[in-house]
Amino acid sequence: MKNKSIVELLQRTTLKKTNKNYQRAVKTRKQRGYQWEDTVVKRFNNTKNWKAFRLGSPSTGLPDVLAVNTKESTIYSIEAKSGTSTSLAVPFDQIERCLQWTRTFDIYRKKQVLLAFKFLSKKRVGLRKYENRELREYFKIWDESLDITDCVCTYDGRFFVRSEGKRKEYKLKEAKMPFKTKQRHGVKD
Repeated sequence: MKNKSIVELLQRTTLKKTNKNYQRAVKTRKQRGYQWEDTVVKRFNNTKNWKAFRLGSPSTGLPDVLAVNTKESTIYSIEAKSGTSTSLAVPFDQIERCLQWTRTFDIYRKKQVLLAFKFLSKKRVGLRKYENRELREYFKIWDESLDITDCVCTYDGRFFVRSEGKRKEYKLKEAKMPFKTKQRHGVKD
């Protein structure tokens, strides 16, 4: 009887620690995401003729960032992803809502959805274990001829979409940003 209570106590303690670790990890991921969005906004706002806004949390159904240049009649709806892994995913619904926003603004001649990826200089290799690597950024232009689907960008800049239940590589164009970036132009052919 005593052994059973000790086992139950140990299981509850382990569960609490696991839950706290999970909550800490979620908070860290959210902070990284917010920082990347904030960086993108600041870069646009420090560039002549551009204004950018962070639109809020994912639950609001808005893109992460909206950037406009009225002089060049350009609007970007931006979904920003940042992390320490070797690939960063964008769910289909986030692309869909970015497309809806860019289509809403008829007044702009150039309307594009950008997927902004930042691979941090630390690569996660285990629980709280990292190794150093080069920081890389990619600003991909979503191709509206593609079916809206979940997609992934890899550390080397390769881009994959889910097509007919299979992962398929697709070459998205890199956006020429109006500010200085750590942008890489993907794998060489």
